[in-house]
Formats: sequence, C-alpha cells, structure tokens
Amino acid sequence: MYTEAFGRASYLVSRSRGKKSTVSKALFIPLSVLEMEVEHLNKRDLHRIKETRICFPLNDVCCDPVKNVLALFLSEVLFRVVKDTEPDPRLFDYLYESIHLLEYADKGIANFHMVFLLGLLHHLGIFPNMESHRVGYYFDMLNGVFTDHIPMHRHYLNKVESAFFSRLLRISFENMSLYGFSRQERARIIHRILEYYRLHLPDFPEIKSLSVMQSLFD
Repeated sequence: MYTEAFGRASYLVSRSRGKKSTVSKALFIPLSVLEMEVEHLNKRDLHRIKETRICFPLNDVCCDPVKNVLALFLSEVLFRVVKDTEPDPRLFDYLYESIHLLEYADKGIANFHMVFLLGLLHHLGIFPNMESHRVGYYFDMLNGVFTDHIPMHRHYLNKVESAFFSRLLRISFENMSLYGFSRQERARIIHRILEYYRLHLPDFPEIKSLSVMQSLFD
C-alpha cells in the first residue's frame, strides 16, 4: 500500500472471519482508499493492521466495467513505479484526489488513465520539458526534451507525432472530456507513454493488465 505517513509499506491482513473483525479483506480492492490504525515497527518488512475504515466507497469503480479495469491497470502501474518508503505528501494527495475523481467522474473516463499517467510523471520527476517545444521539433523520448534535429538514437517521435504529443501534454482531469481519440489512437498513446516510463524508470516491466484494458475498449 502507499501510505501518507510511511510511503510504500506492506501489511499483513488477518484471516479472521468473525463478525467482530476490524479488518475486512473485502476492503482491499485495487485503488481502495483506507484509513488505518497500524502497528508499524521500523525493523519489520511486514506490518500489522489493527483497524481499518474505508474513506469513501468505490461503488462505480467496482460496478462500472470501464472504471474497474482502469483501476486494475493503474494499480499495477503504481505497484511497479512507486517504491519509495519515505512519505511524499504531494504524491499521496495526487493519488487520493485522482481516485476520488475516478469514482465520481462521468465524462471523459476513457481518457482518465492517460491523464493520470502523464500527471504522475510530475511526481516521479520525469515530466517532459515543455519549454523546449517549438513548432516542427522532434520529441527526444530518451532525454525528455523537444529538439530541432533527429536524435542519434531510435527513441524519438517524428514531427507529426511530436506535435500531437505536445498537445496531449496539456490534457488534464478538468478538460479530458474535450479530447476525442479513436481506439487506435488511444492504444498508440498508451504504448508511447509506457515506453517513456520504461526509458526513464529502471526495471519497468510489461504491464499485464494493459491487454485486458484494451480488449475492453475494443
């Protein structure tokens, strides 16, 4: 789990099935937002949860097939990229507010994961340098900058792709419903964003739930 107080941490959930149990395993679905009382000892890799309460129910995320698979996909990405055991209040707030929005948003949901992944780049310290953009430039994915010449490696976008990408970088949760993409365009965008993650984050693996998500949109 990613916590406000301890950053990333692992917790042991009791097998207790009694009615008086203060920790229900049913609460631990992808992207659950919980308030927990824990026993946290620095020398342990696994910590114990004494009591837990849900901050807000994820009714739509559980019942809506699109939101459900988005939650599965994004939780897998977060598991792979957020590894810091030191607290980061700005990242925690971003995750909390994003999940709350996913539950209650009713427009532009098909673009939610793109906005989330691009926004997460800010908190990972690898957001592209937008100040380097000029009309007709190439986007150098390896160095995260726009350049007036073709880079000496294969990880770059051509002029048309770069212009498209520069516009995409201005997408937000507030305006995501205004962006229209075809199924092929959305799939290509996600593959490019994940490629960017892979270039900048060590040991970033293939995201297995990506195929599930794309099959749903198909």
